[in-house]
Amino acid sequence: MKRQGLALIATGIALAILTGSAAGVALGAGPKEADVRKAADRGLDWLARNQSRVGHWQASQGGRYPTAMTALAGTALLAEGSTTTQGRYAENIRRAVNYLISRSRSNGLIGDPTRDDRYTYGHGFSMLFLSQVLGEEEDADRRAELIDVLTRAVVFTGQAQTPAGGWGYVSAKDGGGFDEGSTTITQVQGLRGCRNAGVVVPREIIDKAINYIHKCTLPDGGVQYNSPGGGGRPAISAAAIACLYNAGEYDGEYVPRVLNYCKKNLDNISNEGYGHWHYAHYYYAQVVYREGGKTWEDYRAKVFQRILNEQGSDGSWTQGYIGAVYTTAINLTILQLDRAALPIYQR
Repeated sequence: MKRQGLALIATGIALAILTGSAAGVALGAGPKEADVRKAADRGLDWLARNQSRVGHWQASQGGRYPTAMTALAGTALLAEGSTTTQGRYAENIRRAVNYLISRSRSNGLIGDPTRDDRYTYGHGFSMLFLSQVLGEEEDADRRAELIDVLTRAVVFTGQAQTPAGGWGYVSAKDGGGFDEGSTTITQVQGLRGCRNAGVVVPREIIDKAINYIHKCTLPDGGVQYNSPGGGGRPAISAAAIACLYNAGEYDGEYVPRVLNYCKKNLDNISNEGYGHWHYAHYYYAQVVYREGGKTWEDYRAKVFQRILNEQGSDGSWTQGYIGAVYTTAINLTILQLDRAALPIYQR
């Protein structure tokens, strides 16, 4: 059965469990399911309207980060249940895929290092997006093209890894071995998506990355900025748990400790003292969704209500420091987790 069919079934189950009836009863203090769906549809339509003719999206700051913005926006459209051939946003997804394939370089990097001073973000998010597309692609020629792009992308990621096991804003060679937690998580999640789609990912790359996260985990469960230090960061810690889950690590010494740290810092959704609220909850929502049950219901009610309250009249979200495309794509991914359309986010 294709992902669209699975998504419809999962959505129906989620609605029955979370709303209690077909009428869309409010979930606790949170928004009604019909309001969530309406907000998501408005946001998706805004993304579709604001895609460029060549298929990409850009950050509002001088048109920066087109690779990362395209991958994030494309993933949000996939989360609705559309594919490259089916659904309301099929044409937009095809154009995004075409754009990112055109950005694939001979060394495997998806992006343009001459225009992007933090190209590993775009590379990692592109691996994630294209790997989700590959899982549903039926055209033999396009599958072969995607496999080639992603295979070379995995090679680039392995070569870009630092001796400490992490990644920086650029490759280890270009960055002098500098590493940083958020870019590391982006690479690991992209690699996991590739492996799930059947692309060969050397185990040693993942093992080194997981060991990096372990080494960056402080006694209180906070995951520090990078291997030299920088203190625990709630946003990076949430991303780290999502990364550990993607790597198949659910228990053991680290996950419970980091999860407890995140609960203390992120369960209060009004807390913005740590910065990067949307980035933190992009990953923390994935973590809590996998927890399921009342934990997810309680969190969902609070974070969904805040997201809906912040939506603009045109359907976009403009909060955050990178711009509307970034924040809108992240919020849409959170709002659509219950649709279970993407394997990387499923329980």
